[in-house]
Amino acid sequence: MNKKSYFFIDDVIWVFRDLHRERPASLFDNAYMKGLKEAHDAYGLKVQLNVFYRTDFYYGMDEFSLAEMTDAYKEEWQANKDWIKFGFHSKQEFPDYPFVNADYDDVAQCYDMTLKEIIRFAGEGMFSVAVVPHWLPMSKDGCRALSDRGIRLIGVSYGDKEAYNGDPTALPYGHAQRLLNNRKPETGIFTRVSPDAAITRSICSYNHLNTEEVEKTFTNFDSIPDPELNLRYKRMCNGPILNLIKKEDVRQWVLDCAKGDLLSSATHEQYFYKDYLAYQPDYMEKIMIMAKATNELGYEYMFWDEIIDEVM
Repeated sequence: MNKKSYFFIDDVIWVFRDLHRERPASLFDNAYMKGLKEAHDAYGLKVQLNVFYRTDFYYGMDEFSLAEMTDAYKEEWQANKDWIKFGFHSKQEFPDYPFVNADYDDVAQCYDMTLKEIIRFAGEGMFSVAVVPHWLPMSKDGCRALSDRGIRLIGVSYGDKEAYNGDPTALPYGHAQRLLNNRKPETGIFTRVSPDAAITRSICSYNHLNTEEVEKTFTNFDSIPDPELNLRYKRMCNGPILNLIKKEDVRQWVLDCAKGDLLSSATHEQYFYKDYLAYQPDYMEKIMIMAKATNELGYEYMFWDEIIDEVM
């Protein structure tokens, strides 16, 4: 198989809000969608938009949900389904680790209502069989719910798992409460390797790979099978997470990470928006630099849906 690249954007909801309220003549008259299309047209970018069902009260009472999204662009979504897909992510941005101790019905309901709205406003064939859960950890019950709904590949946390010793200061941001609330037996902690130095200690759950497992699947199409749940698990990003690095470093990150047949990159939606607390004015420039460098290295953009039967 030729070298492939996978790109996804997490936490996607505000672009739907803007499309619904502003009603541009085309999807690509919207600034966010326009930027993605420019990268597609220039370098063949394909993007999986991992969606929230609704905005969060954290940002105020002006809330929006996918149930409100206009279906006026359904034909245009369908016309561009060769390079745009949607993926399940979470109900909303907060709390952190929404699925770490989730019951089956919680995940099933969240997935079903998200899929229902995506089909309504964007049509069939737009929802991916690959899932990157919000914050990554997913309980065994949650993984089973996704498998029962046709999901085949789930993103993971990774590293050496440890038992939680009961010390709440071992985790940042009050995350010990998320670990303990409705705690499942598979929930633990691990040391996270990430450019985000604020979160070096994290919670993990059922979809977690140890260091040896993730190294086997890091730069190739391999994944770790789960025969019991009929799922496979993989680290979904082995390249740059664009919102965590500076624009001038993006190209070198791509070059440094291009060590195998698979190169995957990611970012998060909210950093594009001027009213976001961590707004990045060079957001789209970083995507364009990443897409250009990836293309020049000979990688072809793909969705997991396109190759999953071949590699799994």
